[in-house]
Amino acid sequence: MFATLRAAMVAATLLAPASVAIGQSVPESGDPIKVVLNDWTGQFTSAKIAGELLKVMGYNIEYVSAGAVPQFVGLANGNLHFQPEVWDNLIGDIYPTAVAAGDIKIVGEIGLDGWQDFMYPAYLEESCPSLPSYTALWDCAQLLATPETFPNGRLIAYPADWGTFDSDLITAIGAPIVAIPGGSEGAMMAEFQAAYAARQPIVMRWWAPHWIFAEHDLKWIEWGAAGRSCADAAEAESQTKDNACGFVQPNVLKVAWGGFEAKWPAAFRMLTALTITNEDQNDMILEIDQKGRDLDAVVTEWIANNEAKWKPWVEQAMQ
Repeated sequence: MFATLRAAMVAATLLAPASVAIGQSVPESGDPIKVVLNDWTGQFTSAKIAGELLKVMGYNIEYVSAGAVPQFVGLANGNLHFQPEVWDNLIGDIYPTAVAAGDIKIVGEIGLDGWQDFMYPAYLEESCPSLPSYTALWDCAQLLATPETFPNGRLIAYPADWGTFDSDLITAIGAPIVAIPGGSEGAMMAEFQAAYAARQPIVMRWWAPHWIFAEHDLKWIEWGAAGRSCADAAEAESQTKDNACGFVQPNVLKVAWGGFEAKWPAAFRMLTALTITNEDQNDMILEIDQKGRDLDAVVTEWIANNEAKWKPWVEQAMQ
């Protein structure tokens, strides 16, 4: 408690001079900047860091929850304004059209080295020797079955509002697997942790960076003869059992409403400079998800401890 209080006091001390130094032209508009929150902890940290630094600059901030695919309608029409962590292999059909039209603008990469694929516990190789090859989805389907899916196996897929990418892949390659959407990151993680503790067979779509890889011995399914991932969306859409390449691996992007830069130019410049590393996020996720600390307290602590990193973003945005 005292460490959190001290971090909050330090952060307040650091932030106050920055606010005073900002000229009268900022904020350029008193309208709230609506920062998107998706439903996983890593994205919460990125969004809250972005929003809290915008508050340092004097902007009015609102945090708005939105699904990973539905969010793009709001970003395109200006009802939402900024999303710091779009994994561009989870974008659906609306996003590329809106980017091409200029309704959504790519601000740049946030700095995360992301990976997404089917994950399994290493102990599963004892009962399914086909692993890590994707052919295990055929060879070990009944091992992964539940009463609801038998004789097909079960794969825990991403939540439904993140898109249908997992079930689309399973359908394309014809594996005897049923992709069951998870309810949320927390629900998926709880089920995986329970299965891991009991050494039960489980395969789940997951991502890195994430604290779970520091806690457990986990592996990724490998695709094709060389374990490669698909080169692009066209290859991903055309794969079959014999030429399976899995998923296109993501770029992790900051995106904004197309009118953001014109309405809040200094904010846009700061967000262009904003970066978050895997190490930054892993540490914060661990504090929140494993140690039970409050999200806002952890973000406040990060801001207090990283003035040398973020202060130039603010100062340069004001020039």
